[in-house]
Amino acid sequence: MIHDTFWLTATDHSRLFVNQWLPAAPLHAVILLAHGMAEHSGRYARLAEKFCEHGYGVYAPDQRGHGKTAENGTLGHFADDDGWCKVVGDLASLNQHIGQQHPGVPIVLLGHSMGSYIAQAYLLHHSASLHGAVLSGSNFQPVTLYRAARQIARFEKLRQGPKGRSALIEWLSFGSFNKKFKPARTQFDWLSRDPVEVDLYANDPLCGFRCTNQMWIDLLGGLQQISKASNLAQIDPGLPLLVIGGECDPVSEGKRLKDLADALRAAGSQNLHLTIYPQARHELFKESNREEVISDVLQWIAQALSHRRPPRSE
Repeated sequence: MIHDTFWLTATDHSRLFVNQWLPAAPLHAVILLAHGMAEHSGRYARLAEKFCEHGYGVYAPDQRGHGKTAENGTLGHFADDDGWCKVVGDLASLNQHIGQQHPGVPIVLLGHSMGSYIAQAYLLHHSASLHGAVLSGSNFQPVTLYRAARQIARFEKLRQGPKGRSALIEWLSFGSFNKKFKPARTQFDWLSRDPVEVDLYANDPLCGFRCTNQMWIDLLGGLQQISKASNLAQIDPGLPLLVIGGECDPVSEGKRLKDLADALRAAGSQNLHLTIYPQARHELFKESNREEVISDVLQWIAQALSHRRPPRSE
């Protein structure tokens, strides 16, 4: 495996830090990986190594407001304006870069948690450029809920400013996540049953931070966008989709993963597979059963690639 990093210039001239892992053997496909909220792409090195063993390269950006990309901005803050469109556009810029570096090589999008929401927004307009998409640790809720939550975020922005960090939003979003795991050893027990992985997250200065009010406004606006049936219908119906998550993940509680799969199927998806892992929590690729999860994802990718459907021009 060959690991490298580089800076990608986005359409608005912002610079994104990107981790790149490539197999020493011939490249069969590229995984474009979008990480979750309050973490960074460097945490996926072990997963990238597994992918490389099977001939799949991985390109994983530190998204705006995260990881080393945040060195050029503010940690936990997409942008002062139009943040959601910018983070979705960043995936398009990186996809284009991958296409230039590896012409004709299939690309599979993998989004975890917040990254799965950004991935869904990307699919609305760019699904034809992909050979498949994996949505991990995702969720689906009514547009009305996100609209109400966004009003709270707007109020907090008025009260604290766009770069204020609201304890109220933090509590409404994550306050109940550890309840099922009492007595909790840390505030992040909901992430994984593996205490080593939980501690690595808790001790990482680039993880677990509180996001800005403006970022919450951007995110909740994006969630409204991807929760509308008319928008989901824009996704290429033939694109292979894999929805995965943990039964005990407080983000979805398992059932909202089923709601997501149902919504995507109702919108026209004809090639969707759903897997919910019993007892697993939020971070499947860092869970105690991660070898099972990774094996299942690798098997699904191989099957998706076997269709070899040529990407259509966008």
